[in-house]
Formats: sequence, C-alpha cells, structure tokens
Amino acid sequence: MTSADLTLALPQILLAVYAMVMMLVAVYTSKDGLASTLVWLTAGVMVALAAYIGVTGEGAKSAFNGMLMIDGYARFAQITILLSAAAVLVMSEGYMKSRDLLRFEYPLLVALSAVGMMVMVSAADLMALYMGLELQSLALYVVAALRRDSVKSTEAGLKYFVLGALSSGLLLYGASLVYGYSGTTLFSGIIETAHHGEVSVGLLFGLVFLMSGMAFKVSAVPFHMWTPDVYEGAPTPVTAFFATAPKVAAMGLFARVLHDAFGNAVSDWSQIVALLSVLSMFLGAVAAIGQTNIKRLMAFSSIAHMGYALMGLAAGTVLGVQAMLIYMAIYVTMNIGTFAFILLMQKDGQPVTDIGSLNVYAKREPGKALAMLVLLFSLAGVPPMLGFFGKFYVLRAAYEAGLAWLAVAGVIASVIGAYYYLRIVFYMYFGEETEDGIDAGGPPMLVAFLMASAVIMVVGIANMFGVETAAAAAAATLLN
Repeated sequence: MTSADLTLALPQILLAVYAMVMMLVAVYTSKDGLASTLVWLTAGVMVALAAYIGVTGEGAKSAFNGMLMIDGYARFAQITILLSAAAVLVMSEGYMKSRDLLRFEYPLLVALSAVGMMVMVSAADLMALYMGLELQSLALYVVAALRRDSVKSTEAGLKYFVLGALSSGLLLYGASLVYGYSGTTLFSGIIETAHHGEVSVGLLFGLVFLMSGMAFKVSAVPFHMWTPDVYEGAPTPVTAFFATAPKVAAMGLFARVLHDAFGNAVSDWSQIVALLSVLSMFLGAVAAIGQTNIKRLMAFSSIAHMGYALMGLAAGTVLGVQAMLIYMAIYVTMNIGTFAFILLMQKDGQPVTDIGSLNVYAKREPGKALAMLVLLFSLAGVPPMLGFFGKFYVLRAAYEAGLAWLAVAGVIASVIGAYYYLRIVFYMYFGEETEDGIDAGGPPMLVAFLMASAVIMVVGIANMFGVETAAAAAAATLLN
C-alpha cells in the first residue's frame, strides 16, 4: 500500500472515518439528540466528497495492486450515489423526527452503506467486489428494520437479510468457480482467460452464479421477490434510499464485472442479461397494475425500470453502457421527486399509502399535483419528459446491437406500464371526491424536492445538465 493508493481511495476512506468517528462522538455525548445534526452534517460531507471527486478526477488509475479501478466510470457512479444518498437524507429528517424514528445511527449507517457502494463501482477484483457489496448490504439490513415496534418493518428487515444471505452465497460460489478456472481474482486476469470468446464451461457457470447474485441487488426477475415486501415494510425514507443509490451501485457493479472481467465473452452473457431484462420489464409492468399501495407499486415500478437499464447493458457496447448510466441518473432523479411526494401523503399526521386517497388531489393542491403528473409521465416514458429520452437511449442501444426483439419488447412493456402511472394521474384529476383525502401543505423541504425534480424532467431535455457527455466519457473508460 502506497500514498498514491490512499489518495485514490481518499473519498471512501474519509467517509468511513467520518462515520466511525461520529458514531463514537454520538455514543459518548447526547446520542439521539445529535441525530438531526448528523443528518445534515452527513449530507454535507457527501456533497463535498462528490464535488471533490468531480473536480480532482482525471484519467484511469488502479489502486491496491489492481483491486480498485478509479476511472471516469467509477467517478460518474460515485457522484450519483453520493448526491442521491445526500438528497434522501435531507428529505427524511423531518419525517423520521416527527415519528420518533430518527436515531443517531441512521445517517451513519447510510454513510457506511455509501462507502460500500463506492467500493462496488470501483472494484476490479472479486475480493474488493464482495467487501463493498457486503458493507452496503449489512447497513441496509439494519435500516430496513429501523422501526422496531412495527411487525412489517421487522419482517422487511428479516426477509431482506435472509434473501440477501442467499444471494451472497450464490455470488461467493460463482466467485470461487471463477477463481478456480481462471487462477486469479483480478478482473484483468480473468479477462485474459477468455481470449477470442473461448470460455470454459466452469468459468461460464461461475459467471452465471455471479450474475444471479448481482441480479438480486438490482431486483431483476426472478430474484425480485424481496422488493415489494421490503419497500412496503421499511420506513418510507428508507424505501426512498433503497430505490435510489443502491440501484445505481448494483447496476454499476453489474457493468463493471461483465465488461472488465468478461468483456471478451459478450456473446455468452448478453443473452442472459437480455432475458433478465425482458422478464423484469414485463413482470414489473403487469404486477403493478393491481397494486393500491403506492410503495408496493413503486417496488414493481423499480423492477421494471431495472429491466430497461439492463437492456442497455445487454447491448454489450459503449453506447449500451452510456445509455444505462444516463437511464440510472434520470431514474434516481425521478424517484427522489416521487418519494418526496409519497412522504407528503399524510392524513392527520399519519402516513397514507393508498392511491385512492389521491382522489381530486389536484383541486386542493394544483401545484403539487402538476409536479407529480410530470414525474409520473416521465416514469412512464411519455415524451417530451426526460424519462422518455432515458428509454430512447436504451432502446436505441439494444437495436443497434442487433437486439431488435428486445427493443420491441421494451416498447410493449412500457405501454403496459403506462397504465398504472396514468391511473394515479386519473385519481388526482378526475377521481371521485371522498372524505378520506390527504392533508394539504407539508414540509417545505419535501415540496422543494418534488418541484425541483419535476422541473428537471422538463428543463433537462435541453442538454440533460451535462449528464449525457459525462456518461459517454464514463462508458468509454470502462470499455477502453
């Protein structure tokens, strides 16, 4: 280990040290009395680290004997992870405090989870991959069950833990097979064993198990079974976190493994990713139709959206990775705004999750209803919202890679999925008025996030705030 290694991994090291130091400070001082301060401080540290990564990052360099790869791709994913985690923390402070759920460990667990995610997207070795994945997962298991007096929250944490352990077992078994048949854990060494697309059966089995473990983390079908229950049972701000940063990290890891370690065997894994993609898109689109709980609906929505992101990955090209990165950045922004609205859904101070409570909401809150309409249209991929361009990119990448059937399937699934988004719009504008509607008003911070996300979905069509250029550069470094 050299000073250069430490410099390259400085953001992860600083965030980890910050979390551990503040944990000790809180334990030996006022404990939960520091919780609100820690939320804002942690969010500020994350934004500062994202700015540091953006300003100082240049070129592609490896650290710790090749175990970490710090390149444009890793930096793009890390900045997205840090900013989305910071946004969710700020959104959650008022909600958690008003329900006596705000513990000092909550923001620190989110910070440690973010450290794991940052390691995941820069991993260039199977050992680093697993360390990052488990650090992320262990923190998420705890925050899922943060509401200890709730049976549903406890059940959510337990289900996530048990199924997460299963997925870790699959991934470890795959890693052991890959190591056994390649003789190395470094991605740079693994890729050398697959010259000219010649992959041994053992190595291919290892790849399949690795992909199964990673598919669990992105909620891809058939490894999606934990998602609806965990989304429903966890506190809503925790659900918002699950729907944003961890998804970016998991998709980033997926692409890193497939291209850095198995880039010479695209034809072998592309068809598997395409299958995961089409299954996820259709199950997410169809299963969400019957949902009346908005958190479960968003769970199936996330499954479908991961299917679209996987479509870009299935292309196996620079354009495909670029499309996936653009899609994930847009997806995270849409979800932050949507969950800000869900956090605003309250009746007499109690959270409401039934979409029927949104009947004629537009009459009481026209501004918020319009913002939510924009976000729902964007989630559905209705032009000219930014979500349409995200889907256009992945469809184009699949088509240009010779996967026209997958692109057609994506269009069909998108049309089916539009129903449950537009149904919410119908309730808000044309539903029957009832006495069970949700309260007007709400915390200004949540309203600000809702409005900002909606504005981005409209204004972003001009140049996507530079995301398109950054994603292109990031994809080029991954496949270089």
